[in-house]
Amino acid sequence: MNLRMRFIGVAVMLSALTLTAVAQEDGAKAELHITLDKAIELAISDNPTMKIAEKEIELKEVAKSEAWQNLLPTVSIDGTVTYNIKVAEMKTSMGSFKMGNDDSNTWNGALQIALPIYAPAVYKTMSLTKSDLKLAVEKSRGSRIDLVNQVTKAYYQLMLAQDSYNVLSENFKLAETNFNIVNAMFQQGRVSEYDKISAEVQKNSAWPSVVSGKNAVEIAKLQLKVLMGITADVELVVDDNLKNYEGEMSQAARTEIDLTGNSALKQLDLQSDLLGKQRSILKTSFLPTLALVGSYQYQSMSNRNWNVRKYDWSNASSLTLSLSIPLFKASNFTSLKSNRIQQEQLAETRMNTERMLNMQAQSYVDNMTASAEQLESNKSAVELAEKGLEISQKRYDVGKGTILELTNSQVSLTNTKLTYNNSIYDYLVAKSELNTVLGKE
Repeated sequence: MNLRMRFIGVAVMLSALTLTAVAQEDGAKAELHITLDKAIELAISDNPTMKIAEKEIELKEVAKSEAWQNLLPTVSIDGTVTYNIKVAEMKTSMGSFKMGNDDSNTWNGALQIALPIYAPAVYKTMSLTKSDLKLAVEKSRGSRIDLVNQVTKAYYQLMLAQDSYNVLSENFKLAETNFNIVNAMFQQGRVSEYDKISAEVQKNSAWPSVVSGKNAVEIAKLQLKVLMGITADVELVVDDNLKNYEGEMSQAARTEIDLTGNSALKQLDLQSDLLGKQRSILKTSFLPTLALVGSYQYQSMSNRNWNVRKYDWSNASSLTLSLSIPLFKASNFTSLKSNRIQQEQLAETRMNTERMLNMQAQSYVDNMTASAEQLESNKSAVELAEKGLEISQKRYDVGKGTILELTNSQVSLTNTKLTYNNSIYDYLVAKSELNTVLGKE
């Protein structure tokens, strides 16, 4: 089966790994004995996707702090220097007078403190950032579940490759043993040259499968290394095989479908909540705002020189209560309409997603059940094939059987063993996919 692999460039400190060091000489590889749990642990520890998700959570936490900080007072100091080339002149019925002196400068400094008293948009934004943080956390959980699924399937793929390689190696050794026996019998004149050629063909044709099986093991190891983020100079050792998981397959019939933990659905629910909070923020555009502003000014006007120390300075202070009541802004109504359409669109998306996830989950359960049902048949087939090979070997030894019977029984045994391994592998992969859909960690 093809695995959906993400090629992740990660440098993991080998000191953090529980390595079994076997570097007895230059060029020797360090061995890392792993289990499924250990592989998952190492993959999560320094995975770039997980680190990005963690940084996203940190950003949302900062945004949450930024939201409530908008309720704190703001303090500013402003200063201006104005050179008046020609000042304005005010003319009235009583005469005219200038607003200062030409060719003079004006200095002004001000301290201003503004405090929001009633700011509904800020209150709603604070609630929005909490939901946004929850969404970031859920996305991180979803990434972790997806990574666990990839590592799990890669681990099972490696076990399948190793078990298949062992079966193919045993097949080659058996074919080689049969050839040696038939060749010895041919030298004694007990069998025909045809039997010798058939046995040799069987042996030679079995070797390419062994080479392919070994290559499949190396590729499976490389895929798992990439996901775990370890370097190629580390030799993975998996002291595990598919037969150890045979006992789990009896639980297939008791599997229940419950999508409450599915990360995709949870993210859609949180996005729906965010849209609701955004709608509340949009509605605050119709509400008044109230703010208190205090200011203190220090200024000097109409100075004809630049000797600041000889200026005449004056000060002024004020306290302003500012009330703003929005009356009409057409874009406010359009924004509310867009928000409503987005909510309806998201509701349809969630409904369709849930329907598809139910179908996926059911298909995985069906695959698990089918694999479990095939297991007993496959086990029986292996036992019968082993017995058939034993009988055909004895028949051939006493001259009652043919070389064709012997080779056919050998091929049959190899195929039944491979089918047996594949049935367990198919069950485990379907179970891993199901756990991902159900949102199990």
